[in-house]
Amino acid sequence: MSLAELSAAEAARRIRAGEVRSRDLVQACLDRIDEIEPKVRAWRFIDPDHALAQARAADEARQAGEATGRLHGVPVGVKDIYDTADLPTENGSPLHAGRRPNADSAAVSRLREAGAVIMGKTVTTEFALYGPGPTANPHDPERTPGGSSSGSAAAVAACMVPAALGSQTNGSVIRPASFCGVFGYKPTFGRISRRGVLPLSRPLDTMGVFARSIEDLALTAEALMGFDDRDPDTRPHARPGLVAAAMDEPPVTPRLVFVKTPVWGQAEEDAQQAFAGLVEALGADVEEAALPPLFDGVVDWHKTVMCADLAKNLAVEYESGRDRMSAGLRELIEHGRHCLALDYNRAVEGIAALNSGLDELFERFDAILTPGAPGEAPRGLDATGNPIFCTLWTFCGVPAVSLPLLQGANGMPIGVQLVGRRGDDARLLRTARWLQARVEA
Repeated sequence: MSLAELSAAEAARRIRAGEVRSRDLVQACLDRIDEIEPKVRAWRFIDPDHALAQARAADEARQAGEATGRLHGVPVGVKDIYDTADLPTENGSPLHAGRRPNADSAAVSRLREAGAVIMGKTVTTEFALYGPGPTANPHDPERTPGGSSSGSAAAVAACMVPAALGSQTNGSVIRPASFCGVFGYKPTFGRISRRGVLPLSRPLDTMGVFARSIEDLALTAEALMGFDDRDPDTRPHARPGLVAAAMDEPPVTPRLVFVKTPVWGQAEEDAQQAFAGLVEALGADVEEAALPPLFDGVVDWHKTVMCADLAKNLAVEYESGRDRMSAGLRELIEHGRHCLALDYNRAVEGIAALNSGLDELFERFDAILTPGAPGEAPRGLDATGNPIFCTLWTFCGVPAVSLPLLQGANGMPIGVQLVGRRGDDARLLRTARWLQARVEA
């Protein structure tokens, strides 16, 4: 097996033990990028010499007996909306071409504290929304990898890096994870600081992770989590022990509830059949339930909040460069400019009511089982696919994870989304690992 195929956790263990050098791992990933990047186009900025210099420094630090972090020497890709002091951050738009931040985002700072090698910046869609970038799906270059964290999902799926950062304001972690056949994790809202990351919508923006195992998701996310007094939505809680919990056996067999959600009719036929088969195979470990009518209006609430916030946060770009924006982005901003404050506030206030409704389910079940996307990645690179199966969970701020457990009619991946109670991320990851073992047994 090539070093580029190592999981993040295994790579970290072997580097710490002195069995693998970081520079050899990074070089193997660079060789993989040289081989497949012309087809996948996952990277916006990559500097091989800079990546290798970081790896050599990591090796020298370990050899000198210095303390090593949980990701010491492990290469990680970073979505090009996270500020990096040593690489450009252009946010997927010509309006920000050449932008060079003066400081790292909080998440990138925590990666460096954990010893990670910042491999480069991965492609994002236009302002992390719907205008696609050049990235193709590694499983079929004629299909989309999803958006907006397209480059991060594709880079992990193609074994260019073992882990990468993404973000989700609607469906930009779970959907591309589903399309690309990797593990994706959107934590509880506010668990990872957004300081130094392109702001789109304060009530919705959530940082996330792509990897090739549940342990890798937990390892990377645990390094990122923590209080930041410059992000008003983080809280001074102890950092959760995600890795220990994820790798632990559940004390009792988890109970899942299959929720089709109000948008089930938008799932493709093969996806509906795949989930029916999964539910049948799980037998007594899963029940089916419907959400109450309150949830029927979530898609409209989400659109109101997201578009109004886009109109505010991208106001300067819209006023000075709307002619260089995609028609779709202009339409979202213009919709937001006409949203009423009354409707916005009603929508935001609905988040608490929705979570109260979900809490009733979580009193009986460990996690909600539901699709992460309507089906396989669509053909064509002119769109990123429908995020509709993520919208509800993003709006509620609950944690979600996508597991690459199913396939569609064309052999493309279909992710299984598990959703947990807000704040109960460790339990969700433990349940996800149990589900993976249960399905693959």
